[in-house]
Amino acid sequence: MRIPSSTHLLFVLSGFAAVALTVHAAPDGQAPNTLTAEERAAGWRLLFDGQTISEWRVFNQPTASDGWQVVDGTLARVARGRDLITKEQFADFEFAFDWKLGAPGANSGIMFRVIEGLPQTYHSGPEMQLLDNAGHPDGRLPETSAGSNFALHAPTRDATRPVGEWNTTRLVVRGPHVEHWMNGEKVVEYELWTPEWTVTVEASKFKQWPQYGLAGSGHIAIQDHGNPVAFRNLKVRVLK
Repeated sequence: MRIPSSTHLLFVLSGFAAVALTVHAAPDGQAPNTLTAEERAAGWRLLFDGQTISEWRVFNQPTASDGWQVVDGTLARVARGRDLITKEQFADFEFAFDWKLGAPGANSGIMFRVIEGLPQTYHSGPEMQLLDNAGHPDGRLPETSAGSNFALHAPTRDATRPVGEWNTTRLVVRGPHVEHWMNGEKVVEYELWTPEWTVTVEASKFKQWPQYGLAGSGHIAIQDHGNPVAFRNLKVRVLK
């Protein structure tokens, strides 16, 4: 479902201040939700064209949700919509996207190699945390702050921009190797399935979900954490 275009969108959520989200072209002048010839040659393809949500659906459901809508060329969480997942599954890949929080204290995340049939996306997929560190309690702990591998690996530093500004982010997954990039900086790097990984998971809340972090392929998920957030320039390339 698409909301008519306007220059600004004001997200309002009970308990949060409202922040205007404004859509701009990328700093280099490239229009949002497009690929350059060089990107296409490198194997990138769009997972969002700025007009439809056709590449996504709700976790454990066959369709998308009205809680996620196209707003001024962004994929925006505007009401309760549950977690979105890609229709396609990915094993080794690079996922790039821009994200912007719509209220102080807002929270979202990106999960990968998510398996369906479980109650929640995070019962199988590790999460790259997207957060307002200054306004959310999770921002006080490095291992749950923005850019972290949620509750397991802390970022080297807070490289996020303030609420209402766009962040450019990459998630790289190749076999057991995972990297989180935030605004041009690699902030997290870890290895799945190693003895260290097993010990770290066993010491966390994720130990109660036996399929957590074990899948070799799965869906990419966008978390609906109950807060306004917008995405654009969602693109992926498969890594050989």
